[in-house]
Amino acid sequence: MTKRTALVTGANRGIGFEIARQLACQGFNVLAGVRSEQKALAAGAAFKKLGVDVATVIVDVADADRLPVVLAELERRYSAIDVLINNAAILIDGPGGFGASLFDMTDDVFRRTWETNVLGPAITMRTIIPGMMARGYGRVVNMSSLAGQLSGMRSGFPAYRVSKAALNALTRIAAAEAEARGDVKVNACSPGWVRTDMGGREAPRSPAKGAETAVWLAMLPADGPTGGFFQDKEPIGW
Repeated sequence: MTKRTALVTGANRGIGFEIARQLACQGFNVLAGVRSEQKALAAGAAFKKLGVDVATVIVDVADADRLPVVLAELERRYSAIDVLINNAAILIDGPGGFGASLFDMTDDVFRRTWETNVLGPAITMRTIIPGMMARGYGRVVNMSSLAGQLSGMRSGFPAYRVSKAALNALTRIAAAEAEARGDVKVNACSPGWVRTDMGGREAPRSPAKGAETAVWLAMLPADGPTGGFFQDKEPIGW
């Protein structure tokens, strides 16, 4: 069988890097999306040191004007994208941590968070999923968070929480619209609390553990779920 091609955004470090590594080890042609040439060089060297074949490509999901052009060029240069992992995200709600308040949030923080965490994934899905539907196969994984669960919504990190709740909504919409158009599945997952630059050193999970559910969703069989929210390969509430 022809090898599938996967694009992982935000793949220069942390969970995204680990997702790209694991998919490469599973036999995928992996495009590791990073924001700059400098990050591409560093990530490429890190993948090479681990002995995995991953192509690093520049994909800035916050650059809404250029993103569709960049994605189309990737598919022309490499291959049609069979698997999309929307992993790139930012958390910039401020130094207050869980004490950060909605009433302290600036418009700039909200706008920048929305551009990367919501608008970017919306553009990648709008650009890539139609090709998946035309070919009759595709897997999309949106890296969300328990912080976006409406059932457990609380204070702290308002811009981040709103962005992940919106990403969950996009997941449901895209899954519903793609479901009748071939074997195309769109799901969201929470990696849990992971030791990354975002999660901090106190987090109990390794990036490898945080990547497991996303990799599982990327490899779902034809009878697998779509339109769901998962952690540790189990469904969780919205």
